[in-house]
Amino acid sequence: MLFLARAAQVEPEFTVDDVAEAAIASMCTRLDGTPLAVELAAAWVPTLTPSQIDAGLDDRFSLLVRSPRDAVPRHASLLASMAWSNDRLDEGDRVVFRRLAVFAGGFDIVAAQDVCAGDGVEPRAVLPAVAHLVDKSLVVSHDAGGEGRYRLLETIRAYAANRLRAAGERVAVADRHLAYLLGWVRALAPELERDKDLWRTQLAREHENLRAAVEHGLDAEDPTPGRQLAAELPWLWHLHRQGREGMDVLHRAIARAPDERSPLQARLLAGVALVADTADPLDVEVDAARHAAELAAEVGDDRLVALCTQLEAVGRLYTDLDGACETSLQAEQIAERAGERFVADAGRALRGIVLHLRDEHAEAETLLADAAERLEARGDRGVASTALAFLSGSALLTGDVERAIRRAERSIAMASPLADHLPIGMGSSALALALGASGDVAGGRAALESIRPLVADPGRTRFLPEVNRALGLLELWAGEPEQATGWLEAEAQSTDGGQPTYLAVRTLPALASAQRQCGRSAEAAATAARAVELARERGMPSAHAEALAEQARLRAEREPEQALAQQHEALAIRVARGLRPGIVECLEELSALETGPAEQDVQLLAAAASARHALSLPVQPPAQADRVALEDRLRDELGDDFEEAWRNGAALSLEDAADYARRGRGPRRRPGRGWSSLTTTEVEVARLAVGGLTNPEIGARLFMSRSTVKTHISHIYAKLDVANRTELAALAGAHPERDGSQHSMESG
Repeated sequence: MLFLARAAQVEPEFTVDDVAEAAIASMCTRLDGTPLAVELAAAWVPTLTPSQIDAGLDDRFSLLVRSPRDAVPRHASLLASMAWSNDRLDEGDRVVFRRLAVFAGGFDIVAAQDVCAGDGVEPRAVLPAVAHLVDKSLVVSHDAGGEGRYRLLETIRAYAANRLRAAGERVAVADRHLAYLLGWVRALAPELERDKDLWRTQLAREHENLRAAVEHGLDAEDPTPGRQLAAELPWLWHLHRQGREGMDVLHRAIARAPDERSPLQARLLAGVALVADTADPLDVEVDAARHAAELAAEVGDDRLVALCTQLEAVGRLYTDLDGACETSLQAEQIAERAGERFVADAGRALRGIVLHLRDEHAEAETLLADAAERLEARGDRGVASTALAFLSGSALLTGDVERAIRRAERSIAMASPLADHLPIGMGSSALALALGASGDVAGGRAALESIRPLVADPGRTRFLPEVNRALGLLELWAGEPEQATGWLEAEAQSTDGGQPTYLAVRTLPALASAQRQCGRSAEAAATAARAVELARERGMPSAHAEALAEQARLRAEREPEQALAQQHEALAIRVARGLRPGIVECLEELSALETGPAEQDVQLLAAAASARHALSLPVQPPAQADRVALEDRLRDELGDDFEEAWRNGAALSLEDAADYARRGRGPRRRPGRGWSSLTTTEVEVARLAVGGLTNPEIGARLFMSRSTVKTHISHIYAKLDVANRTELAALAGAHPERDGSQHSMESG
């Protein structure tokens, strides 16, 4: 029984006779079995007998008879037990009890002494009063990282708050609560520079108290203390991505003195810019940062000017890479003069991100790695984690998948203590892409499992860059282009002031690929063209090359010469930027386009295969059938010379293979369409299909897998512009021979 268990805790020698047992049963019945009410009653066992406790409830229950008719019986019973317990406290304990109601979310003894003492209560009396209240179950004690903390259960706190108002003390005690927290936060302020982790965890523990205090302060006749506390909190809202709360509080604080031109107002405006980075980064941050910087300069706060200038640079990043880099350099220069280390390091990180997006990966690595190390040392986890996520991306783009995985894992570990979805999402996206590229699509999906619901919610308000693109690419690699399209469209629509962001530019080539694989060729062509235009305009080489390669795939059958030119343009970009996985893809695509002698195509394909093995970048399963079909076709053409050509190609370095492809550029060996475009194997597959054999039967006859037969059939349909076997048979009847040879389509 709960009463007996609680009674034994507070009075180990407590025993029960028949009289006590009857009283306990009566109490539990009258308290409707409400656990908290029963505990409150049992807490009086060291002072009163069970019969006295039961009798003591009488007066309170008589009051409840006059309570509202819709009162819930168990709530009324609880109220009775709390009121009865309150009345039996010593006067000093009773005063401390009601004053503790001002604390939201808990408190320690230092805070309780500062807030509850005064007006008849000595500071030294607060600790024993709290101890008495713990004994009576009116206050709960618990351990918080080795420090004792206390709290009132919300029902009890609501009762104590009513007592506080009835005593006419609510405003005075809330003022002391605000003053205490303001002093406490200011004392911790130096840790923002020395150890942001410590600052963050300390303030996060008091988040509910801080919220209550700032609300009280901003509602007061003199809002200055509330505004001062609000000005101390933007980093808390920023680090914990509590953008809506922070923006609301800051706007209210500014509105209490809208025409003020003071250092305090400058700090509040800067806070808006800082929190906007989490609440609405693509529409608010730049203007807010610029206005804050102007006022900060006016009041002579260079550190604040540096921070606001850097926030403006972050806002520019999405649509103006050059402007972001220039503004960030200005911020760094101001920060160096003012001794603002965070801004200087964050500026280096931002310039590294710009270089990453420009595919200047060696220079990006230098800046990002240095910035991440410095930021991590001070506990600036969010920016450090983001820098590591972009470092992972650079490693993947340049062909070091193992390093990409390690850096992404470190990015996630760095951000995890923040419980901040933005950097965790970026790190998880980087990890998912690295794992997926290495062939572990399931692992990539698992890396994003906790983030997926946040972007799947159509009403989401969180800003989670990169996640949708990663999810879309994983679906493409898994052979699910329809699912990929949905994810990719969301990120491809990212805008700032109506302008596509760099996030959209990076996503458009993958979206075009998904649309093409879904059979939406016209949409895919428009998307790829838009991607080429934007990537060229923004100076983003990797996205540019991807878009060109996708255009080439779309044109391979109908406009082979243009496709060839675009693949070579993509190859040139990738070679110039050291984008090794992209070079591999170009070699494979060029070998499929059949330029120059077949021996050259075999060597390019072999060099690509060798590079894939060395880079741990396998062919994704959806492309595997095309790869097998290509090898079969080239083997048909070269016959006994195939193996020697393959060995020669496999011996080439990736760079030498790329040079070889560019030197050997020429017209296609065969037309892109019509009977003449079919390979020997394709002719044989078409003959058997016209003869009525099913795909499995064709595979058995030609020693091919079903998927390889399906790929050959698909290529035949595309080259002959037919949609099914009936149309193929009709066309075969009208063209009995292929390319003038003796391979009759109707012969056995």
